[in-house]
Amino acid sequence: MEHPIIEIKNIGKKYTIRHDVNKYGKLSYVLGNIFKNPIQILKEKFLKKNGSKEIFWALSDVSFEVFKGEAVGVIGHNGAGKSTLLKILSQITPPTKGEIKIHGTVGSLLEVGTGFHPELTGRENIFLNGAILGIKKKDIIRKFNDIVSFAGVEKFIDTPVKHYSSGMYVRLAFSVAAHMESDVLIVDEVLAVGDADFQKQCLTRMKQITENEGRTILFISHNMTAIKNLCKRSVLLDKGRVIMIGETHEVIEKYLHTHTE
Repeated sequence: MEHPIIEIKNIGKKYTIRHDVNKYGKLSYVLGNIFKNPIQILKEKFLKKNGSKEIFWALSDVSFEVFKGEAVGVIGHNGAGKSTLLKILSQITPPTKGEIKIHGTVGSLLEVGTGFHPELTGRENIFLNGAILGIKKKDIIRKFNDIVSFAGVEKFIDTPVKHYSSGMYVRLAFSVAAHMESDVLIVDEVLAVGDADFQKQCLTRMKQITENEGRTILFISHNMTAIKNLCKRSVLLDKGRVIMIGETHEVIEKYLHTHTE
């Protein structure tokens, strides 16, 4: 029996939300009392003894498996926990509880601004990202022209990426992630930043990654057409919990039905 490349077991992510009594954050209150009782103001402002805390579980008991060569969609309404899950899988943030096993290397494209150093040029960032993924320099050199050509940033490859538009940034970031041959590619909704032609180009490339190269993709999107075209299987999240795992068309029907409730 084939072993999963990703194993997610009872993952939970907890955040503490602080609620402070409104008057202590008001400028008029602070200015009116700072000279009368500065010690008390400092206690109220910095020790925050008059506030309350609320525990919020962004994810709770999330479990599923992904196999090599699969493209699995992750869908759900805003606040469902999709991005939190992908950040945990990308090792950007740790889970509060549970266990994750990923058998292989991971490449991530989560949000504009993640993964590149703004002061470095596009060329330098390509080599930096390759090195982080453990790719040999000669292999990065071999793929370099394909990466730049796919992204369409030839004229700007030696310009610091802080001067790139969001579209240019995402095109290059996706191209790097898609060409570096990591075992698992995690892609968030950032492709929405690109134009329609580039989104189509990305979906075609992601199909090649799974069907021709046998690599694995986790794809989060609100674009149900893109999810349906790329992913045979999908996971539906709602309020941090797994509601359904199954064939993509059935999961999308459930998603659309919960949206109308």
